[in-house]
Amino acid sequence: MAKFDPAQFVREVRQEVSRVTWPSRKETLVTTGLVLAMSALAALFFLVVDQLIQLVMRWVFGIG
Repeated sequence: MAKFDPAQFVREVRQEVSRVTWPSRKETLVTTGLVLAMSALAALFFLVVDQLIQLVMRWVFGIG
C-alpha cells in the first residue's frame, strides 16, 4: 500500500490546476447571463403551463 505524502499531493494538485483552461471574465459573464435568462424563461413557461392546467381543471370540475 502506498504511503500518503501531503507534500507530494499538494505538488500534484498545483500541477493539475496549472493545466486547467480557465474561462475569461467575458465568457463567465456571458454564460452567467445566459443561465439567468434561460432560468427566467423556464420559470415563465412553467407559470403559463400551470395557469393553463388550473384553468382546465376549473372548467372540468366546474369550480369557480
